[in-house]
Amino acid sequence: MSEPTGAARRRGPFKVGDQVQLTDPKGRHYTFTLEAGKNFHTHKGSFPHDELIGAPEGSVVRTTGNVAYLALRPLLPDYVLSMPRGAAVVYPKDAGQILAFADIFPGARVVEAGVGSGSLSSFLLRAIGDQGMLHSYERREDFAEIAQQNVERYFGGPHPAWQLTVGDLQDNLSDTEVDRVILDMLAPWECLEAVSKALVPGGILCCYVATTTQLARTVESIREIGSFNEPTAWESMIRNWHVEGLAVRPDHRMIGHTGFLLTARRLADGVEPPMRRRRPAKGAYGDDYEGPNADGGAGRR
Repeated sequence: MSEPTGAARRRGPFKVGDQVQLTDPKGRHYTFTLEAGKNFHTHKGSFPHDELIGAPEGSVVRTTGNVAYLALRPLLPDYVLSMPRGAAVVYPKDAGQILAFADIFPGARVVEAGVGSGSLSSFLLRAIGDQGMLHSYERREDFAEIAQQNVERYFGGPHPAWQLTVGDLQDNLSDTEVDRVILDMLAPWECLEAVSKALVPGGILCCYVATTTQLARTVESIREIGSFNEPTAWESMIRNWHVEGLAVRPDHRMIGHTGFLLTARRLADGVEPPMRRRRPAKGAYGDDYEGPNADGGAGRR
């Protein structure tokens, strides 16, 4: 049985071509690629790459200025935050939520729209494995090129489960029997018709949007199309903690709002979604609104 793509780059002694993440005494990170005969330079001195080639992960090297650096392979969350960017990346906290709440499983057939710099693509490919399928759509060719370079650099070459198409999802989507669809784009509501035809019954649609206006329109469009159950929307925030002896307190900074996530599940063909029983607040919809719940929930129990 062959080793999964990229697994050999994640274990064993450091080798030429490996990504290395150095951590200095102040906790700052520096990432570079090992090359025989090269030197790593900092304002605190330098050291030859050859000192790390063949050394175990977790080694400590010292520069000519006698400063110690811890050497580890970067984790995927570290990698995506330091890789070259075309568009903004999906932050690890959101990528983790997508993998969990969109229920990305080994062998899943996944469609992604809005590749950006390849951050989420890398997380998805690692989750579905070599036997899955990820078809990514990106409107901008320059973003697609950067994403392809980033993904292949992480996995050490092309991933057998990945297909990348330059173009609009709604104009190019030909995939059928898809388990999951992830939309990271400005107007996900434009793709709902195409997505509903591609998803299997019970399949999950997951959207990542930046603003409340996008969130509201996406949710109402999902309700209006009638092919999905009631969508769930949320955001997540991360706050690190400082722990040193009896000094235990939250950090002064936190990773706050990066985007909203929402999920909805595809209904079986010909099935109408159950009527919502939650009465919307008075004034939640404008006078010109004609979509679902246009009556303000009147007559419902």
